[in-house]
Amino acid sequence: MDIVRIIFAVLLPPLGVFLQVGFGMHFWLNILLTILGYLPGIVHAIWVIAKK
Repeated sequence: MDIVRIIFAVLLPPLGVFLQVGFGMHFWLNILLTILGYLPGIVHAIWVIAKK
């Protein structure tokens, strides 16, 4: 299942984070990072998925 989350994290970073942690602080932070720059959103999403 982590492979699917990582694929979603690359395509749509907030979706990958949502599948891992739901509507939490990391989800909203990832939305902000993705708006500010796509690459920071991807890095954060992969970090959240790898951490859990």
